[in-house]
Amino acid sequence: MEWTTLNNDVKMPMLGLGVYKVEDGAVTVDTVKAALDADYRLIDTAAIYQNEESVGQALREAGIPREDVFVTTKLWNEFHGFDEALQAFQDSLDRLGLEYVDLFLIHWPMPRFGKFVETYKALEQLYEEGRVRAIGVSNFEIEHLEQIIQSCSIVPAVNQVEIHPYLSQKELIAFCKRYDIQIQAWSPLMKGREALEDETIVKIAKAHGKSPAQVILRWHLQNGVAVIPKSVTPSRIKENIQVFDFTLTKEEMAAIDALNRDERTGSDPKEMHKIHY
Repeated sequence: MEWTTLNNDVKMPMLGLGVYKVEDGAVTVDTVKAALDADYRLIDTAAIYQNEESVGQALREAGIPREDVFVTTKLWNEFHGFDEALQAFQDSLDRLGLEYVDLFLIHWPMPRFGKFVETYKALEQLYEEGRVRAIGVSNFEIEHLEQIIQSCSIVPAVNQVEIHPYLSQKELIAFCKRYDIQIQAWSPLMKGREALEDETIVKIAKAHGKSPAQVILRWHLQNGVAVIPKSVTPSRIKENIQVFDFTLTKEEMAAIDALNRDERTGSDPKEMHKIHY
C-alpha cells in the first residue's frame, strides 16, 4: 500500500474502499470486512449513503485497531451552516460508533446556498477540538476552493472529485497541487462504463498482464491521485488493490491522458443543488 502525507502531516492511504450505494446492513458489513481482509486501510462513507452504522459495525467486528484504519465521512447538503454542520458531524459519529473520524468532508459546495465558507468554519472547529484528524471538501471547483482559502484559516487537506480517463481534471489537479491539497478520485473507474472497454486501456492491460480496472487505478496513482473504487464483489475488491506491483510507462500514461473528453457521470458541482436523493 502507498500512503500520502496530507498538508497537516496526517498519513492517508492512496487507495481505499468507497461504499456509495452499498446496501445498508449485511451487504455493507461484509463488503467492508472483505476489504479490510484484503489489506485495505481506508473506508470512505457519507451520511447520504445511509450505511454509516454498518461501516462502524464492520470496523468493530474486524478487530483491527482503530488507529490502523482511516475512516472518511461527509456532510450532506441539507446541513450547510455552522451549527447544522456541527450537529450533523455528531450524528455521523454516533452512527459510526466512533470517537473520531480521520477525514470529514463537505460533500458538495452548493454554491446557490452560499453557505460553504460558514460550513467549513464549523469543520475547522471540529479539527481544532481534535474530533477529526483532517478536514476537506468534495466536488469543489477552483472558484470554490479559492473562497475557502481566502476566508478560512485551514487549507483543505483533501478535495474528493470525479476523475477517470474521460474526465482527467488536469487544471483542478494542478491548482490543488499548488496548495498541497490531496486530490482523491471518486468514480475512478467511471462507474464501470466504457472506459474499462476502451481499446487503448485494454491494450495497455494486456501488455502488463493486468485488468483494465487495474491499469486505470495505476494511472490515477502515478498522477498523484488517491482512489476509492467501489465494489461489493470480494474478487474485485482484491483485484483493485493489486496495483502496486507494476508501473505504466510515460508513453502509456500519455496515451491514457489523451482519452480525456471532459465527460462527467455525476453532477456538475456548479449546478448540484439537491437536498435529497
